[in-house]
Amino acid sequence: QLQLVESGGGSVQSGGSLRLSCAAYGYPVNSFAMGWFRQAPGKEREGVAAIDAWGRTTYADSVTGRFTISQDNAKNTLYLQMNSLKPEDTALYYCAGDFRRGLQLGLRDAYTYWGQGTQVTVSS
Repeated sequence: QLQLVESGGGSVQSGGSLRLSCAAYGYPVNSFAMGWFRQAPGKEREGVAAIDAWGRTTYADSVTGRFTISQDNAKNTLYLQMNSLKPEDTALYYCAGDFRRGLQLGLRDAYTYWGQGTQVTVSS
């Protein structure tokens, strides 16, 4: 069983930065594909960024150039560095994992394992 625990959310002003962390328990973080998703009030959950077991990445157009997904194998942790934050980035952010190791899931909401979420609020 893979367990995922997010942290690092908070409140920030527009233009600011935050780094989200997702600690993985049960398996090495580089043994599966992982992704970051977000859900704003009244909206469907959407994919933000994903990384496969070999380090290849993909991003939603809305965050390309501002967000960076990465993983630290020694700490068994996934990160999402978020820069130049905008009010429209406000959402509950989730990390997700799946044992399909490539990017075949990409940003689709079909991952098997999910964390509990961490809130990000960006004020104008």
